[in-house]
Amino acid sequence: MHTRLRTTRETVMTAEADPNAHTRMHSVSEETRSIVDLVLDYSRRRLLATDTPLDHASSPGELTRLAGRTISEEGIGASRALAAFEMVLAPACITTDHPQYLSFIPSAPSKAAMAFDLVVSASALYGGSWLEGSGAVHAENEVLTWLAGEFGLPAGAGGVFVQGGTIGNLSALVAARDTARRARTGAGLPARPEGGWAVVCSAEAHSSVKSAAEIMDVDVIAVPGGDTGSLSAAAVREALESDGERVFAVVATGGSTNFGIVDDIAGVAALKDDFDFWLHVDGAYGLTAMLSPLARHHFAGVERADSVIVDPHKWLFAPYDVCALIYRDPENGRLAHTQHAEYLDVLTEQAAYDPSDYSIQLTRRPRGLPLWFSLATYGAATYRDAVTHSIALARRIADEIERRPGFSLVRDPQLSVVVFERDGWSKADYERWSDQLLEDQQAFVVPSSHAGRTNARFAIVNPLTTFEQLTAILDSMK
Repeated sequence: MHTRLRTTRETVMTAEADPNAHTRMHSVSEETRSIVDLVLDYSRRRLLATDTPLDHASSPGELTRLAGRTISEEGIGASRALAAFEMVLAPACITTDHPQYLSFIPSAPSKAAMAFDLVVSASALYGGSWLEGSGAVHAENEVLTWLAGEFGLPAGAGGVFVQGGTIGNLSALVAARDTARRARTGAGLPARPEGGWAVVCSAEAHSSVKSAAEIMDVDVIAVPGGDTGSLSAAAVREALESDGERVFAVVATGGSTNFGIVDDIAGVAALKDDFDFWLHVDGAYGLTAMLSPLARHHFAGVERADSVIVDPHKWLFAPYDVCALIYRDPENGRLAHTQHAEYLDVLTEQAAYDPSDYSIQLTRRPRGLPLWFSLATYGAATYRDAVTHSIALARRIADEIERRPGFSLVRDPQLSVVVFERDGWSKADYERWSDQLLEDQQAFVVPSSHAGRTNARFAIVNPLTTFEQLTAILDSMK
């Protein structure tokens, strides 16, 4: 109580000393100009740097010791705060756009996209409704329409940019269940089938599909992928014949995270002729490969999907965090997700395209704008070239791995993920090697595994990654 009273008195005294103290953060002043100059100077240096190190994580104790206390009642000022970030905090974050960041699925945002991300924040844009952000929504919708066309979806397909693949998959499956529920009640059936709802997917589907099912309280029918790891039409047919009434959606993967495997989308899509289900394609990483003539054939059948997702922050060269969720018929998304409240009546009562109506989020920034600016700047052909480079490089390094004694390619790459083993190595060997690579700032390649066997894995999406960099990493596996 005494501390709170002291703080209140100090606040009152400060206000009496400076009656404009409450406007300090928002007024244009010499301090504001200095802050903006500092931040823009740092941003320019970072955007144009050609030697940004990989860096590595630090311990909590080390960060506390080096950064010191940065949050206080008085503040430490912009110069000290930016210095703490540049010298202590940023180096404790691995650089995901480094050409030798090859783990998980890297990020490789274009320079135009990163630069325009500053513009989006500086413009104080809200992207949830047409009323408040029609210009931003129009630009985002142009990108969504272009993507839908690339995926073979019909005119009128559209959706929204959301935070990431997890939110995209969840929103699509919520719309799928809502559509199935409305169909049942329209036919005079109970809204929920006996035994409850279920979704069919590959056993190797992304973890977000299972997470979405748990949130929705629906069952997952996980179908084994077989020797290829790909979801087959025969296996899906068997599941539909066994649990057809319960199945409201089938999720096909357009490029798995671990191997870059594309399911038999065409075969699964053909089952729609015999069964009633929503086909969702999780293409968070791999669907971008449709831009390249080297891989487009793997995705036959996507044109029959009811919804798809693709993450531009993965292989479409946008900054974190953005996922394009596209519905074949956006009305199904709107019916499932539009929120209703008295203060929202001004939005819901007008016939406008409000992005917040198409996913579980209400408040949203127009996160698709950096991709729009980059696409508008460079053109789609440049994107096709960059994606094709990654696929060609993956094939080239896979051939090199097969050629080298003591190395084994686990599976031929379909897209741009290359998984391989060093003969005779244990998990500990891979871990020591990986740690040393990062310690030497040569590369970030964490061990992965499949079927109980530890392996190494290159995820190649950065156009600046070279064959020579990859072979040097192989050379280090002694």
